[in-house]
Amino acid sequence: MKKLVLVVLGFILGAAITYYFCPRPLEESVEETKIVKPNGLITIDEAKDLNNNWTKFRKGAVDSASAKQGRKKDTRSTSWDLEEVENYIAYAKNQADSLGYDMTGLRVYLGVYGKNQGQAKKNLSTMFMVPTGKKNQAKASTIGLSLQNGGGTIPIEALNKSSGGSDGFPD
Repeated sequence: MKKLVLVVLGFILGAAITYYFCPRPLEESVEETKIVKPNGLITIDEAKDLNNNWTKFRKGAVDSASAKQGRKKDTRSTSWDLEEVENYIAYAKNQADSLGYDMTGLRVYLGVYGKNQGQAKKNLSTMFMVPTGKKNQAKASTIGLSLQNGGGTIPIEALNKSSGGSDGFPD
């Protein structure tokens, strides 16, 4: 009888040890991705108004400058593939970190291709984006002040090579 009690106690102890120390599949936790509405959103109608105002106040001057270069009209918008933008942000964050910067945003610039860009792009407008941020400071340093919101540009390659734009905002 004593042996039987020891065998049963051994099974119970073995089961308890197995339960606590053997790996079990993790319970699938369903994490909801919290979607945060960004600041600075405008309505589609406001976007159309901005585009129409550009057409009203800038298109003539830009097309006139393009005509001097032998072109009918210049590019007025650009687009990047979503995957390219996501890859660029990941690349820029990595590069900023390795250079000792905290990346805080992106800045979009207007530019003009020069005469040496080939006939297809010669003297046409373009847009490119660069990362912005602040240089990391040691914890014991004095408070860093920046007059620019989000900091200055970080010395990392800019993203350009986008698709040409359209003649206006879609209806």
